[in-house]
Amino acid sequence: MNSTVNQILIPIDFSDQALIALDQSYNLARFYNAELTLLYVIDEGSSMNRLFHKPVDEEQMKKDINAKLEEVGADVTKKHGIKVNTLIAKGHIYDKILEVADMVHAKMIIMGTHGTVGLKKRFIGSNALRVVKEAKCPVVTIKGKHPREGCKNIVLPIDLTKESREKVNSAIEIGKLYGATIRVVSVLFTLDEFVVNRLTRQMEQVKNFIKKADVKCSAEMIKAIKGHETLSHAIVDYSNKVDADLIMIMTQQELEMTPLFIGSTAQGIINNSDIPVMSIVPVVKHDVEFSPY
Repeated sequence: MNSTVNQILIPIDFSDQALIALDQSYNLARFYNAELTLLYVIDEGSSMNRLFHKPVDEEQMKKDINAKLEEVGADVTKKHGIKVNTLIAKGHIYDKILEVADMVHAKMIIMGTHGTVGLKKRFIGSNALRVVKEAKCPVVTIKGKHPREGCKNIVLPIDLTKESREKVNSAIEIGKLYGATIRVVSVLFTLDEFVVNRLTRQMEQVKNFIKKADVKCSAEMIKAIKGHETLSHAIVDYSNKVDADLIMIMTQQELEMTPLFIGSTAQGIINNSDIPVMSIVPVVKHDVEFSPY
Protein backbone atom coordinates (compact mmCIF):
# COMPACT_ATOMS: atom_id res chain seq x y z
CA MET A 1 0.00 0.00 0.00
CA ASN A 2 1.43 3.37 -1.06
CA SER A 3 0.99 5.85 1.81
CA THR A 4 1.51 8.82 -0.55
CA VAL A 5 -1.57 7.92 -2.64
CA ASN A 6 -5.08 9.00 -1.61
CA GLN A 7 -6.98 6.19 0.06
CA ILE A 8 -10.74 5.70 0.36
CA LEU A 9 -11.48 3.32 3.22
CA ILE A 10 -14.43 0.97 2.89
CA PRO A 11 -15.28 -1.24 5.88
CA ILE A 12 -16.73 -4.38 4.38
CA ASP A 13 -18.48 -7.43 5.81
CA PHE A 14 -19.87 -8.62 2.45
CA SER A 15 -23.41 -7.56 3.39
CA ASP A 16 -25.65 -5.88 0.81
CA GLN A 17 -25.13 -2.49 2.46
CA ALA A 18 -21.34 -2.84 2.41
CA LEU A 19 -21.36 -3.80 -1.26
CA ILE A 20 -23.63 -0.83 -2.07
CA ALA A 21 -21.07 1.40 -0.31
CA LEU A 22 -18.35 -0.15 -2.46
CA ASP A 23 -20.37 0.55 -5.62
CA GLN A 24 -20.61 4.21 -4.64
CA SER A 25 -16.84 4.57 -4.32
CA TYR A 26 -15.66 4.12 -7.90
CA ASN A 27 -16.26 7.62 -9.26
CA LEU A 28 -14.88 9.19 -6.10
CA ALA A 29 -11.75 7.04 -6.39
CA ARG A 30 -11.19 8.19 -9.95
CA PHE A 31 -11.84 11.83 -9.08
CA TYR A 32 -9.38 11.84 -6.18
CA ASN A 33 -6.94 9.55 -8.01
CA ALA A 34 -7.34 7.26 -5.02
CA GLU A 35 -6.93 3.62 -4.22
CA LEU A 36 -9.61 1.70 -2.35
CA THR A 37 -8.78 0.00 0.91
CA LEU A 38 -11.22 -2.74 1.89
CA LEU A 39 -11.17 -3.46 5.62
CA TYR A 40 -12.74 -6.48 7.26
CA VAL A 41 -12.86 -6.32 11.05
CA ILE A 42 -13.15 -9.53 13.03
CA ASP A 43 -15.26 -8.32 15.93
CA GLU A 44 -13.95 -9.54 19.25
CA GLY A 45 -17.47 -9.12 20.57
CA SER A 46 -18.56 -9.10 24.15
CA SER A 47 -17.53 -11.55 26.82
CA MET A 48 -21.05 -13.06 26.60
CA ASN A 49 -20.58 -13.69 22.88
CA ARG A 50 -17.29 -15.44 23.54
CA LEU A 51 -18.90 -17.48 26.31
CA PHE A 52 -21.74 -18.87 24.23
CA HIS A 53 -20.03 -19.31 20.83
CA LYS A 54 -18.02 -22.36 19.90
CA PRO A 55 -14.29 -21.83 19.34
CA VAL A 56 -13.36 -21.23 15.71
CA ASP A 57 -10.22 -21.89 13.73
CA GLU A 58 -9.12 -18.26 13.53
CA GLU A 59 -6.33 -18.85 11.03
CA GLN A 60 -8.67 -20.65 8.66
CA MET A 61 -11.26 -17.92 9.11
CA LYS A 62 -8.67 -15.27 8.19
CA LYS A 63 -7.68 -17.26 5.11
CA ASP A 64 -11.31 -17.53 4.01
CA ILE A 65 -11.93 -13.81 4.59
CA ASN A 66 -8.73 -12.85 2.80
CA ALA A 67 -9.65 -15.02 -0.19
CA LYS A 68 -13.04 -13.33 -0.44
CA LEU A 69 -11.51 -9.84 -0.07
CA GLU A 70 -8.99 -10.62 -2.81
CA GLU A 71 -11.77 -11.90 -5.05
CA VAL A 72 -13.83 -8.72 -4.58
CA GLY A 73 -10.75 -6.53 -5.04
CA ALA A 74 -9.67 -8.30 -8.22
CA ASP A 75 -13.18 -7.94 -9.66
CA VAL A 76 -13.20 -4.18 -8.92
CA THR A 77 -9.78 -3.71 -10.51
CA LYS A 78 -10.77 -5.68 -13.60
CA LYS A 79 -14.08 -3.88 -14.14
CA HIS A 80 -13.18 -0.37 -13.04
CA GLY A 81 -9.38 -0.12 -13.27
CA ILE A 82 -9.01 0.95 -9.63
CA LYS A 83 -6.28 -0.41 -7.40
CA VAL A 84 -7.68 -2.17 -4.34
CA ASN A 85 -5.86 -2.92 -1.09
CA THR A 86 -7.24 -5.36 1.47
CA LEU A 87 -6.78 -5.52 5.23
CA ILE A 88 -8.05 -7.72 8.04
CA ALA A 89 -8.06 -6.46 11.62
CA LYS A 90 -9.32 -7.86 14.91
CA GLY A 91 -10.90 -5.83 17.66
CA HIS A 92 -13.84 -3.50 18.23
CA ILE A 93 -15.21 -2.55 14.84
CA TYR A 94 -15.28 1.25 15.27
CA ASP A 95 -11.84 1.29 16.92
CA LYS A 96 -10.24 -0.58 14.06
CA ILE A 97 -11.96 1.47 11.37
CA LEU A 98 -10.70 4.67 12.98
CA GLU A 99 -7.24 3.20 13.54
CA VAL A 100 -6.88 2.07 9.94
CA ALA A 101 -8.29 5.36 8.62
CA ASP A 102 -5.51 7.18 10.48
CA MET A 103 -2.90 4.64 9.42
CA VAL A 104 -3.64 5.00 5.68
CA HIS A 105 -4.41 8.74 5.91
CA ALA A 106 -7.86 8.07 4.43
CA LYS A 107 -9.31 10.79 2.22
CA MET A 108 -12.75 9.60 3.29
CA ILE A 109 -14.59 6.61 4.69
CA ILE A 110 -17.60 5.16 2.85
CA MET A 111 -19.62 2.67 4.84
CA GLY A 112 -22.92 0.90 4.66
CA THR A 113 -24.84 1.06 7.92
CA HIS A 114 -26.89 -1.50 9.74
CA GLY A 115 -29.85 -0.44 11.86
CA THR A 116 -30.65 -1.98 15.21
CA VAL A 117 -33.83 -3.96 15.81
CA GLY A 118 -37.12 -3.25 17.54
CA LEU A 119 -38.20 0.30 18.28
CA LYS A 120 -34.90 1.71 17.00
CA LYS A 121 -34.88 -0.15 13.70
CA ARG A 122 -34.42 3.08 11.72
CA PHE A 123 -31.33 4.11 13.68
CA ILE A 124 -27.94 3.40 12.21
CA GLY A 125 -25.76 0.99 14.15
CA SER A 126 -23.59 2.17 17.01
CA ASN A 127 -20.39 1.30 15.14
CA ALA A 128 -21.25 3.64 12.26
CA LEU A 129 -22.26 6.41 14.64
CA ARG A 130 -18.99 6.14 16.57
CA VAL A 131 -17.03 6.33 13.31
CA VAL A 132 -18.97 9.42 12.22
CA LYS A 133 -18.36 11.06 15.61
CA GLU A 134 -14.64 10.38 15.83
CA ALA A 135 -13.24 10.13 12.29
CA LYS A 136 -10.83 12.85 11.22
CA CYS A 137 -11.92 12.62 7.57
CA PRO A 138 -15.37 12.89 5.93
CA VAL A 139 -17.59 9.84 6.37
CA VAL A 140 -20.29 8.85 3.89
CA THR A 141 -22.96 6.66 5.49
CA ILE A 142 -25.27 4.69 3.20
CA LYS A 143 -28.45 3.25 4.69
CA GLY A 144 -30.81 3.11 1.72
CA LYS A 145 -31.00 0.01 -0.43
CA HIS A 146 -30.91 1.49 -3.93
CA PRO A 147 -28.77 4.63 -4.17
CA ARG A 148 -28.64 6.10 -7.66
CA GLU A 149 -25.47 5.75 -9.68
CA GLY A 150 -23.84 9.15 -9.83
CA CYS A 151 -25.07 12.28 -8.09
CA LYS A 152 -27.43 14.89 -9.59
CA ASN A 153 -28.61 16.76 -6.48
CA ILE A 154 -26.60 17.62 -3.37
CA VAL A 155 -28.45 19.14 -0.43
CA LEU A 156 -26.38 21.58 1.62
CA PRO A 157 -28.22 22.75 4.76
CA ILE A 158 -27.09 26.04 6.28
CA ASP A 159 -28.19 28.17 9.23
CA LEU A 160 -27.01 31.32 10.98
CA THR A 161 -23.99 29.64 12.58
CA LYS A 162 -20.70 30.17 10.75
CA GLU A 163 -20.36 27.82 7.81
CA SER A 164 -17.11 25.93 7.53
CA ARG A 165 -14.94 26.07 4.43
CA GLU A 166 -14.59 22.28 4.59
CA LYS A 167 -18.33 21.80 4.09
CA VAL A 168 -18.79 24.28 1.25
CA ASN A 169 -15.57 23.33 -0.54
CA SER A 170 -16.36 19.62 -0.22
CA ALA A 171 -19.76 20.26 -1.79
CA ILE A 172 -18.06 22.11 -4.64
CA GLU A 173 -15.63 19.22 -5.17
CA ILE A 174 -18.40 16.63 -5.34
CA GLY A 175 -20.56 18.95 -7.44
CA LYS A 176 -17.78 19.31 -10.02
CA LEU A 177 -17.15 15.57 -10.03
CA TYR A 178 -20.72 14.66 -10.91
CA GLY A 179 -21.89 17.83 -12.64
CA ALA A 180 -24.43 18.06 -9.84
CA THR A 181 -26.63 20.88 -8.64
CA ILE A 182 -25.98 21.98 -5.06
CA ARG A 183 -29.25 22.85 -3.35
CA VAL A 184 -28.57 25.24 -0.48
CA VAL A 185 -31.44 25.03 1.99
CA SER A 186 -32.36 26.76 5.23
CA VAL A 187 -35.23 25.82 7.50
CA LEU A 188 -37.25 28.69 8.92
CA PHE A 189 -38.76 28.31 12.39
CA THR A 190 -39.61 31.98 12.87
CA LEU A 191 -41.07 34.89 10.93
CA ASP A 192 -38.85 37.40 12.71
CA GLU A 193 -37.86 39.85 9.97
CA PHE A 194 -34.30 40.30 11.26
CA VAL A 195 -33.62 36.56 11.27
CA VAL A 196 -35.28 36.03 7.87
CA ASN A 197 -33.21 38.82 6.29
CA ARG A 198 -29.94 37.56 7.76
CA LEU A 199 -30.65 34.03 6.61
CA THR A 200 -31.62 35.22 3.14
CA ARG A 201 -28.38 37.20 2.79
CA GLN A 202 -26.28 34.27 3.95
CA MET A 203 -27.98 31.87 1.56
CA GLU A 204 -27.35 34.25 -1.34
CA GLN A 205 -23.69 34.64 -0.36
CA VAL A 206 -23.18 30.89 -0.23
CA LYS A 207 -25.03 30.39 -3.52
CA ASN A 208 -22.96 33.06 -5.29
CA PHE A 209 -19.74 31.60 -3.88
CA ILE A 210 -20.62 28.17 -5.26
CA LYS A 211 -21.67 29.57 -8.65
CA LYS A 212 -18.33 31.40 -8.94
CA ALA A 213 -16.73 27.95 -8.75
CA ASP A 214 -18.72 27.00 -11.89
CA VAL A 215 -21.05 24.65 -10.04
CA LYS A 216 -24.81 24.82 -10.52
CA CYS A 217 -26.55 25.99 -7.38
CA SER A 218 -30.00 26.92 -6.09
CA ALA A 219 -31.08 28.33 -2.74
CA GLU A 220 -34.39 27.75 -1.01
CA MET A 221 -35.87 28.64 2.34
CA ILE A 222 -38.47 26.24 3.71
CA LYS A 223 -40.85 26.72 6.60
CA ALA A 224 -41.00 24.07 9.28
CA ILE A 225 -44.35 22.88 10.54
CA LYS A 226 -44.55 24.56 13.91
CA GLY A 227 -44.61 22.08 16.76
CA HIS A 228 -44.54 19.08 14.46
CA GLU A 229 -41.20 19.05 12.71
CA THR A 230 -37.61 19.05 13.89
CA LEU A 231 -34.80 20.58 11.86
CA SER A 232 -33.46 17.16 10.93
CA HIS A 233 -36.86 15.92 9.72
CA ALA A 234 -37.38 19.10 7.71
CA ILE A 235 -34.04 18.60 5.93
CA VAL A 236 -34.67 14.91 5.26
CA ASP A 237 -38.20 15.66 3.97
CA TYR A 238 -36.85 18.37 1.66
CA SER A 239 -34.07 16.07 0.42
CA ASN A 240 -36.62 13.40 -0.44
CA LYS A 241 -38.82 15.96 -2.21
CA VAL A 242 -36.00 17.16 -4.49
CA ASP A 243 -34.81 13.58 -5.10
CA ALA A 244 -31.39 14.28 -3.57
CA ASP A 245 -28.50 11.87 -3.97
CA LEU A 246 -26.37 13.23 -1.12
CA ILE A 247 -26.84 15.35 2.01
CA MET A 248 -23.74 17.13 3.32
CA ILE A 249 -23.63 18.08 7.00
CA MET A 250 -21.22 19.16 9.72
CA THR A 251 -21.19 16.83 12.71
CA GLN A 252 -19.58 19.08 15.31
CA GLN A 253 -20.24 22.71 16.08
CA GLU A 254 -18.81 23.05 19.60
CA LEU A 255 -15.39 21.45 19.28
CA GLU A 256 -13.77 23.16 22.24
CA MET A 257 -16.60 22.23 24.61
CA THR A 258 -17.33 18.68 23.54
CA PRO A 259 -14.61 16.99 21.45
CA LEU A 260 -16.72 13.96 20.53
CA PHE A 261 -20.04 15.80 20.26
CA ILE A 262 -22.38 15.09 17.40
CA GLY A 263 -25.28 17.51 17.24
CA SER A 264 -28.83 16.28 17.56
CA THR A 265 -29.66 17.64 14.10
CA ALA A 266 -26.72 15.84 12.49
CA GLN A 267 -27.57 12.63 14.29
CA GLY A 268 -31.24 12.95 13.33
CA ILE A 269 -30.36 13.39 9.64
CA ILE A 270 -28.00 10.41 9.66
CA ASN A 271 -30.52 8.22 11.45
CA ASN A 272 -33.58 9.13 9.39
CA SER A 273 -32.17 9.54 5.89
CA ASP A 274 -32.19 6.75 3.35
CA ILE A 275 -30.23 9.16 1.15
CA PRO A 276 -26.44 8.88 1.60
CA VAL A 277 -25.10 11.43 4.10
CA MET A 278 -21.59 12.89 4.03
CA SER A 279 -20.56 13.97 7.53
CA ILE A 280 -17.66 16.39 7.85
CA VAL A 281 -15.91 17.18 11.13
CA PRO A 282 -14.58 20.74 11.29
CA VAL A 283 -10.83 21.07 11.61
CA VAL A 284 -9.75 22.89 14.76
CA LYS A 285 -8.19 26.10 13.49
CA HIS A 286 -8.88 29.82 13.67
CA ASP A 287 -9.97 30.39 10.07
CA VAL A 288 -12.53 27.66 9.49
CA GLU A 289 -15.55 29.90 9.20
CA PHE A 290 -17.00 30.34 5.75
CA SER A 291 -16.58 33.72 4.12
CA PRO A 292 -17.75 34.39 0.59
CA TYR A 293 -15.44 37.36 0.24
